[in-house]
Amino acid sequence: MSKGNATENDIIKFIFQNVAMPSYGSNLYLSLHTADPGEGGDQTTNEASYASYARIAVARDNTGWTVSGSLSSNAALLQFPQCTGGSNTITHIAIGTLSSGAGQILYSGALNAPLSVSNLIQPQFAIGDLDITED
Repeated sequence: MSKGNATENDIIKFIFQNVAMPSYGSNLYLSLHTADPGEGGDQTTNEASYASYARIAVARDNTGWTVSGSLSSNAALLQFPQCTGGSNTITHIAIGTLSSGAGQILYSGALNAPLSVSNLIQPQFAIGDLDITED
């Protein structure tokens, strides 16, 4: 997964100019996307739009994420709302800062395979399916 441009800027200012990192709150919010939101995008860029879709909150602690070295993975099953109408082909996922609106993308990446979402399909990621690495 790659970082969004705003996140990269936050980190470099923190390291080299001693500018405080923004407060991201106690949750991160996962969003589904029908195309790459890009490093310059936000969580609304190419965001899923099937009926009943909503971002999901994941706690910023050891119940939400495991960390080992430079790798973090989801520590629990992550389930998005079940589709109740419409359809989307999901190709990307993002981890961001807001439950709705133009949240800052912290990380985004492509799924291993596109996911077709239509009526009664519930997108989900098993424990350990989302891996975020720092190179």
